[in-house]
Amino acid sequence: MRDGTCDVLVIGAGVVGLSTAISLLESKPGIRVLVVDKEPKLGIHASGRNSGVLHAGFYYSSDSLKAKFCRNGNFELKQLCSANRIPVNTCGKVVVTQNDSEEERLDVLFERGTRNGVELEILEQSQLYRYEPLAKTHNRFLWSPNTAISDSSLVIKALAEKYQEMGGKFLFSSKVALKVEGSEVVSGVKFKRLVNCAGAQADRIARGLGEALDYAMLPFMGIYRATSQVNLPLRTLVYPVPHALNPFLGVHFTLTIDGKVKIGPTAIPIMGREQYSIREGWSLSDLGQAIKGAVSLIRKDSHDFSEIVKTEWPKLIQRKLIAEGANLVPSATQVSKWYRKPPGIRAQLVHLPTGRLEQDFVVRNHLNATHVLNAVSPGWTSSIPFGRYVAEKYVLPELS
Repeated sequence: MRDGTCDVLVIGAGVVGLSTAISLLESKPGIRVLVVDKEPKLGIHASGRNSGVLHAGFYYSSDSLKAKFCRNGNFELKQLCSANRIPVNTCGKVVVTQNDSEEERLDVLFERGTRNGVELEILEQSQLYRYEPLAKTHNRFLWSPNTAISDSSLVIKALAEKYQEMGGKFLFSSKVALKVEGSEVVSGVKFKRLVNCAGAQADRIARGLGEALDYAMLPFMGIYRATSQVNLPLRTLVYPVPHALNPFLGVHFTLTIDGKVKIGPTAIPIMGREQYSIREGWSLSDLGQAIKGAVSLIRKDSHDFSEIVKTEWPKLIQRKLIAEGANLVPSATQVSKWYRKPPGIRAQLVHLPTGRLEQDFVVRNHLNATHVLNAVSPGWTSSIPFGRYVAEKYVLPELS
C-alpha cells in the first residue's frame, strides 16, 4: 500500500471496523486492507467508552440481526479474551420487576430470549438472595448466567494487534475526502471497495455519497456515576425491565472489571454526536440532524419522545439518579461516595418517514461502498460475528 492503493478501505477503527477488516483478511488472504480513522488512536469514541458488558442476547426480536449475533458474539468475545489473557467476569445479570405490568413484560423477555437460544431462568422472589442479596423485585426475576463484563480497551487493542499480524495497515489522524464519480466512490486513497464503519459519523458519510437520505442522527448522552464495590458489594448486574415503548434499558447497575459499581445511564437527547460536554463536540450540522430526528419522533407515534425528555433530564441530578436506582437496589441511597464516569453517546438512527428509532443493525450497499449505519448496543458484544457478516454478505461478493 505504499502507492496509496488498497483493495478495501475501512473507515473507522472501532470494534466493528476492526472485526470486519479481520474477517476480510481471514476470508481472502493476501487482500490489501487499510483502516483509516480521523482520531490519533484507538477507542476514542463508542468502542473505548463501552460499558464492558457482554450481553447474553435476550432483549432482541428473534428475526433481528442483533439476536442473530449477540449470543454468538458473547461466546466469541470471551474466546478472544481468553486467548489474549484479558480478564472476564461472568457475573451474570438479574432483571427485576416493580409491578404487575413489568411481570408480564418479564415473561416476554424470557420467551424472546428462549427463542434466541439464550440460557435464562425466571425465578421467584424468595430465590433472589441467592443471586443478588442487595436487589429487590416485585414477585419474580429473570436470571441470565452468561452475561459478563470485561475491559473494552483491552479488547480493541487485541483486535488491532490481530489485524496487524494478518497484514492489515492503519492510517490514523486522517480524514479521507470522498466523492462520487460516475458510478463509483473515489478518494485520494485508491480502493476497490469502501466499508463505512464510522459509528456516529457513518450516516453523515453515507449521505455525502447519496445513501441514507431517509435517516437522521439523534444522539443520546449516557452519564454514569460510580463507586467502589466495597461501598456497594453487588455480585451481579441488576437491570429493570425495559420500557414498553422507548428503546432504552433504564437506570441499572453494572460492575467493572477493576472493582467498581456503576449506576446509570441517562438517555438525554443532545445536539452533537461527539458532544461529551455541554460546550464542545457539536456543530450546526449535528444540530440540524438532531432537530430533524426529534421532529420526526414527535410527529409520529413509534416512541414517546416527550416522555424520554421528561424522565431523562432530571437524572442529571445525582440524587434523582440514585433514587431511581434505589428501586432496584435500595442500599444505593446509603452510599455517599459517587463520582462521575466519562459519558458515552448512543448515536441513535431515526428513520424519518416513520419516526422510528432504529432498533436493529442497519447495513446498506450503494455503488462500491458498504455502509454500517446503525451498530449501537449490543454492537460491542456482537462485533466479531457481525463484522464477519458484513464482510461475507456485503463486501466480498462485490470484490472481483
